[in-house]
Parts: sequence; C-alpha cells; structure tokens
Amino acid sequence: MRVTQLPALLCVGQAFVSTVASLDLPITSRIDGIESDFTAIAYNKNGPILIGNDGGAASGGFHTIAITNGAELTETKHETPGRTKLVTTVYGIGGKDLIVTIAQPDSFFRIYDTETVEQVGAPLARTLGDWSSLCAWRSQSSGEQYLYLFGKKQAIQFLIRESNGSVEIIEVQTFKTPVEASSCAVSPSARVLFFSGDDDASIYTFSTTESTQAPNITVFGAAEADVTGLAVYVGKKSDYLFVAQENAIGIYDELFGNLGSATLTGDDDIEIQGLSVYQSKTGSYPAGALAYAVESDSGTGFGLSSLEVIFDGLDLEPNTAYNPRKLPCKPEASLCSECSFNGFCEKSVSSSSNPTCSCLAGFIGNTCESYQCRNNCSSHGVCIGANRCDCEEGWGGLYCAFKTVKPVAETDANGGDGDDPAIWISPINKTLSRIITTTKSEAGAGLGVFDLNGKKIQTIEAAQPNNVDVIYNFPAGNKTIDLAYAACRKDNTLCLFEIHRNGTLASIPGGIQPTKEDYDVYGSCVYRSRVTGKQYLFVNAKTAEYLQFELSWNVASQALETTLVRNFTGGSGGQVEGCVSDEANGWVLIGEEPRALWRYGAEPDDDVSQGVLIAEVGDGHAYADVEGVTLIEGTTANDGFILVSQQGVSAYNIYRRAAPHEYVETFTIVENTEKGIDAVSNTDGLTAVGTSLGPAFPHGLVVVHDDANQKPESGTSDETSFKLVSLGDILSGDLLVGLNPDWDPRS
Repeated sequence: MRVTQLPALLCVGQAFVSTVASLDLPITSRIDGIESDFTAIAYNKNGPILIGNDGGAASGGFHTIAITNGAELTETKHETPGRTKLVTTVYGIGGKDLIVTIAQPDSFFRIYDTETVEQVGAPLARTLGDWSSLCAWRSQSSGEQYLYLFGKKQAIQFLIRESNGSVEIIEVQTFKTPVEASSCAVSPSARVLFFSGDDDASIYTFSTTESTQAPNITVFGAAEADVTGLAVYVGKKSDYLFVAQENAIGIYDELFGNLGSATLTGDDDIEIQGLSVYQSKTGSYPAGALAYAVESDSGTGFGLSSLEVIFDGLDLEPNTAYNPRKLPCKPEASLCSECSFNGFCEKSVSSSSNPTCSCLAGFIGNTCESYQCRNNCSSHGVCIGANRCDCEEGWGGLYCAFKTVKPVAETDANGGDGDDPAIWISPINKTLSRIITTTKSEAGAGLGVFDLNGKKIQTIEAAQPNNVDVIYNFPAGNKTIDLAYAACRKDNTLCLFEIHRNGTLASIPGGIQPTKEDYDVYGSCVYRSRVTGKQYLFVNAKTAEYLQFELSWNVASQALETTLVRNFTGGSGGQVEGCVSDEANGWVLIGEEPRALWRYGAEPDDDVSQGVLIAEVGDGHAYADVEGVTLIEGTTANDGFILVSQQGVSAYNIYRRAAPHEYVETFTIVENTEKGIDAVSNTDGLTAVGTSLGPAFPHGLVVVHDDANQKPESGTSDETSFKLVSLGDILSGDLLVGLNPDWDPRS
C-alpha cells in the first residue's frame, strides 16, 4: 500500500500547511461483461449482494451478485424488465427488504425481494421521464421510507410503504434542481442528501425532511475533478462522504473536510461510477467493501475494494455494526390518521386541536381524504387516484396530455448508440426513398441506409456521426449531386458522402472537412440560401458555439471545400444539439436542450445578437431535453410544421411553421403489438417529410430515434432502431390541408 502526503490547505501569510493521505486501493474482486453505471448493496441475512444495472446488454435489467469471501464475484440472478439505469434498496417494507428499480423503456417502478429476487406485485407508479439517479432515505424521526428520483433538472420525492398487504409508491412532491443529477447519496446522521451532475465537480446538498415544501439546495463543495459517483459511509459519530472522480475516490467529513483519497489500482485506464458501500464484516472484507461499476482495459462490469485499506490508511474508525433496518427508538408519526395517512401532520406545541395537514401530491381536503389529478387528466381520461389517470383510447403520456400514435415499421437493429435520422427522397420513384441514420458510438460508428420498410440496405463507416441531413442538387463541377452531411465527433470534422441515385452512400473527394482548433462538434444541419444560392453547413458544440461554413466545389482539385463565414452563440448558452433550416423563410431553428427552441436568421450577415424564442421548457407544453428539430414543408412559406423531440417525456411537440409558431399538439409513440414494434423511449433525433411516399405513407413520413430498442421476445437490443410513423396518423385532416404531398426538394 502506497501512502503519499499531499497538500490539502495552504493559508496565505501563515506557516501552516495541512496534508492529507493518498492511498493505493486495489480492485479486490471483479466481474466483467456488463455495461453498467449504477450499483446498490443489499444487506441480506444470508450474505450481502451487489445489485447493478444493465444499461447495454441485450437483455437489459439488473444483476444480483453474491459478495463471497473469495476474490471471485458470482452472479446469482439477472432480471430483465428492459434496459435499466437505476437501482436502490429499502428495508422493512411490510416485513421485507426490497430492491427498487425503474426501467427506461416504460418508466415503471418495479419492486423485488432482496432475498429471492422475485418481483413483488405488478409494476407500479409509472413516472414518465429520463431519470438519472435514485436514492433511498429512511426518516430518523418516523421510520418512514422515502425515495428521491432525479432527472432533467428536477427531482421527485416518493413515499414507499406497505398498504393492505402490498407495496405502494406515492409522490410526495416534485422540485427543481440546478443540474441533472447523475449520482446521489444520503447521510442519515446529518439528515442531508448529496447529489452531483455529469461533467461537474460541484456537489450539491439539501436537508431530508418529511415535508411537501421544496428543499433549499446549496453547494456543499467542489471535488478535485468531475464527480462520477457518491456514497455515504455511516460512521459511529459522524458520516463520511465518498466521492468518485474517474479512478480516484476522495473521502470527506460532514463539513467537506478532505480526509484523504484513494486511487484504484490493478488495471489501466480505470473509470468508475455508481459508488455504494457495504459496512458489515465478511471474511475478505473485515471493514466492509466499496462497490462500483468499472470500465478499464479489461472491460466493463462491477468491482469491489476493501474498505480496510481506506480506514487503516486514513486512521478512521470503521462502523461494521451498522444496521440499515434500525428504526427510531421512539418513532414520531409524520403521517397520521387525522390526515388520512396521506399527508404530513403539522402539530402546534401550544395547541391541543387537530393538526394541520400538508397533503402529499395529488391528495386534497382538510384531512387529505380526497384525491385529484393534474390538469384533470387533460380532459382525456378519468382520475382514478392521486395524479393517476386512466386515459381514453388514443391518449397517454403525462396525465393523458399526449396523443398516442403507433409506428407502422422500424429499421433493422443497427450499430450501438444512435441519434439522428434523415429522409432522402428518390428522384426516380418516391417509394424508393431512403432513411439515413447515425451511429455515434464507437460500436458500429457510421451511417446506415434503410428502405421504407426499415430493411437495412447499407452501412458505411464514419467517425461517430451525431446528426445527419441531406443536401439536394449540389453543383459539383458540370453535374449536380445529392449529399449526406453529418458532424463527426471522433475527429471533430464535417463528414460528407455522395448519395447515388439508388440511395446508397459513397465517399467523395473533400468529404472530410476540418472545423477549428479546440472545437468539439455536436449537432449539425444544412441551409441553402434562396438569396445567393450558396450552400451552408451549420455545426455546433455543446457550449452553444455555432460555426457556419460555406460549402463549395473546387474545380481545380475536383473536391468539396468549406469556408468559415460566421460563428455565434445560440440560445442562452446552454447545451444545444438539434437544428434545422427553413430555407423559404431564411431561418435556422435550434434546440437548446435544457431550455428552449430558438429561431435565428440563417444568412451569414444576419444579426444573431438576439434570437426569437419559439418555445420554452416549463411553458405548459415544452419539456426537457429539447433534442431533435425538423421541418415539414408546406405549400407556401407559411404552411407546414416544426416538430421537436422532447427526450425527458419521450414525446414530440408540433408548432406551426409561420410566426409566431403557435403550439398545435403533442404526440407520443406507443407499442404496436400487432406488428411486434415496441414503444419509443428517451427519444433523441427525428426527421419528417410531408411528401407522399407511396401507399404506406400517403401523407408523409416521420422517423424517430428509439433509445431502448425492446426485442419482441423480451429484453433490450444492443443495437438501436428508428421507428417509422405515418404523418397521416399524427396530423388530422384539417392540419394536412396546408401540406404539399407532391413537394419536391429538387425543384
């Protein structure tokens, strides 16, 4: 074991220097072959088990792994409700200890017995969203058990309890957070919760209280590097906060005093996420174990390290007598009969009258005896419980507010992590049009080409393209060609391919163009000026810096070339990605993921000092993250629609093309059981045309990315797919009137 003294605090003008120890922490046990980023520990009576999510395997779900006395980790069970990101444990609910998960494809909580790993009851408390972290907290006053679920800059507090022989999960409140939390941990002794976001060194905190009042969130401190995981060790006198930062773990006290750090050893290029701790003794772990999801040169999976190394090396006192089932000696009921056990009882010390009730979300009345649903189920359903709607046929999503449509086809599974598609309209026969998709992960990186039945025609390698668009009739010397354009993340270039008349892609001279130094590409789109006829390429970084390039053909070199003509900051400076141009109106529309949809002038000399705000998250219709953006052309420049994908609720908003861009409706894509096509979840990019593409799509086609591609037999595919929806199933007859089924992008 290596112990190094590092400077921790320097006081200017003083001769005092405090130091902390830096330790080597070997990976003691490991199991590979699982793509994971979240772990939990169950304190079972017959021995501890590690629970880890399965975010990428073909079957998804989560794994339970026995922590034995040897160096080997043994998988005991693999549950497959679909790709799962989040797992946690709760104790003593109806006499049972439970595993709590939420699956990405359907957003249902599922409960499992920790001893048998059998599912307890049916899926419950569907909570639509793109969730990123989950923590459990037991009140030290009442003994009640709560869950905190984090997502797109928001958190939901739930009560989990036994009721009439079954488990129920009830929403307490929803509140905003400054970041999208990717990790969280609760300190029972300090009665606070810690959380952190991706690519962020800051650690936030708030008090855990039994209340319907939103907590006051503050910054607890900042780690040395971006935080990748948090865990709390419950000490005898005070708790310790463990903070993972790639391959190192910082150990802090309750005041964020730096007690030391430990660097994982035993492999190269180690990255860890999803910390959790086991505090009891085992033969191999006399002071307990630290568990985590690990990625390194050896692969991906789960690992364990001995806490004895940390506690001995930092001269800290372990607490192996910790018992997560321990209840308060004299519990003080927070949910009382006077409030129908559906609200917190706020009693005045000086008053003997009945308490004032603070009702849980969805419950109303002086004694919380009745329930209601948000937005009255949007007038498209019946309220059957606290914020629980039974939606009419054709409606679903958040409180029945979204129109439901079914996909008529899906692309063959292809590549790893997909994102944005494009539709290329054939000049020969529109039924021979093609769908072009991106794979932005290392696995299968490139573009895929599919026919209108979703059958794969071609794949072509590219450097992790993110968004793709089509350029029609580009002048290349003495001929015109069609091009596919994408921003390629791996080498931060602009990638272009020629599209042949049969819809297949091919490399072209000058097809890889540079951007600029120290620039990381992200989203992209294309624009052809109706003023000058020039072709432009837009590309953006996550920092919201947009670059606009003119694309031209160099006659001398017989190759494509680009010239930077403008750069600007889009939106309010938040992370941006999706964009689309409106050539007839001279606009470029951009999506700022956490905040809004914006409009700017697309000509190089247009004023970009201030954009036009089309829609904003929280306006009653728009939800985070604002991802893909596409335009459906109409008969005139005022006809047509803007479509925007909203990842956090797996839904799509429709706005009118003409200013002021009136909101039309929201739709979501549900399962087509007859055709064996799964629903769309955590959607990213999309594209659409209002052109008639034959009998299957007489009014046009919408193609969307599906993040969790469920297999018909069960489980989640390793490869992504894109769903195909008839535009006529989305837009009613009146809305179709302004569209042009004969629209030709080459005219």
